[in-house]
Amino acid sequence: MKLTSDAIARAALRALNEVGLDGLTMRVLAKELGVQAPTLYWHVKNKQELLDAMADLLAAEAAEGLEAPRRDESWSEWLIALAVRNRRTLLRYRDGARVAAGAYSSHPAVGRTVELILRTLQDAGFEPATAARAFPVLLHYTIGFTIEEQARGGASYESNPYAGGLAVDAERFPLTASVAGELYAEDTDANFEYGLGIILSGMSGFVGR
Repeated sequence: MKLTSDAIARAALRALNEVGLDGLTMRVLAKELGVQAPTLYWHVKNKQELLDAMADLLAAEAAEGLEAPRRDESWSEWLIALAVRNRRTLLRYRDGARVAAGAYSSHPAVGRTVELILRTLQDAGFEPATAARAFPVLLHYTIGFTIEEQARGGASYESNPYAGGLAVDAERFPLTASVAGELYAEDTDANFEYGLGIILSGMSGFVGR
């Protein structure tokens, strides 16, 4: 196999599920590829450059087959489906959301996705500048939610510490106790989409502004 930055990033994603982001060192990656660690630095200068290359692959995977909204599909439905698609991609890899957070992705799939988003929002009545400031909120929510989700299910805990709801002193905090099951509900898919609905409801108020 020819060693390239792309091949190294693919190997890093494979290793991620075994060792996690904190355990992903150049030495571990070199062993995965069957080379010496110094060889990798000819293709990726440092850990951040490696993360950027990995984020490129995540972006490309999430964007595979992505098309503009169908004729009967609203802009908000399309954005929800896009966010769900992005989250599912991140969840396929241990610490996938941490890889994406703060990474600079230059993959052509990113440019195409952004163009589709801006065009969809413009067609829905958003001013381009408003659309450019609004849609990253959705991206940041998706990454942040997934980081929290993956952290709760990570190796730091033997089991989800929030499973079964939040233990609350009902006498001191009666309102909190009454909704404890909702605060840390275990249906993360439903929680994620509920949050998306709130964000998109807020975005709808900026149509035409």
